[in-house]
Amino acid sequence: MNIKTEITLSEYHLRLAEKMVEEGAFPSISSLVEAAIEQIDQIKHPGDAVSGMADEIRRRMELPEDQWIPLKGDTLFDDVRALIRKKMDEKQDGV
Repeated sequence: MNIKTEITLSEYHLRLAEKMVEEGAFPSISSLVEAAIEQIDQIKHPGDAVSGMADEIRRRMELPEDQWIPLKGDTLFDDVRALIRKKMDEKQDGV
C-alpha cells in the first residue's frame, strides 16, 4: 500500500535526485527516497544479506526495460563488459 506524502528538499538534493532518475539509477524520486530509507534501516537494524539482496532485486526490477541487459547466450559477458566500458568512457568524457 502506497501512501502519498509531501517532503521538502534543498534545491541541491532535488537536483541530485532528479539527475539520478534521469541517469536511470532509480525509476522515480519516490523510489530513490524509499531506497535511501531502506539503506538507513539496514544500517540501524542489520538483517541478513538475503533480505538486503531481495530489496535490491526489487529496486532493479522497477528499472525501465531499456536499462536491462538482454540475455544473448554466449555473448552475455562480452555485452556486459562493453556496457561497463561505455559507462566508464561516458564518465571520463563528462557525459
